[in-house]
Amino acid sequence: MRRAKPHPIRNKLDVTDRTQVRLVRKRLKLSDTELTEIVGRTGNSLAAISKEAALQRASALPAQTDVPPVAAIGSAAEPTSTEVAATLPAS
Repeated sequence: MRRAKPHPIRNKLDVTDRTQVRLVRKRLKLSDTELTEIVGRTGNSLAAISKEAALQRASALPAQTDVPPVAAIGSAAEPTSTEVAATLPAS
């Protein structure tokens, strides 16, 4: 008798399948230990794993404390009246 080959569930990571694990690690740019920790915390759902990997990357970014306030950026972009007068041709 012929048995149907079991089809994998598309939205779950089969941690026993080395090929799936390697592809997910490569796609999400994770190490073995990072992937193991994430799967231990969130489970084997690919959506949860990718979301947690994105959160890890976002928390690893340095804080941007040297960005000036919006008002300072806006005032620096607008030329003053003396700068406008200086750039107009005197005819």
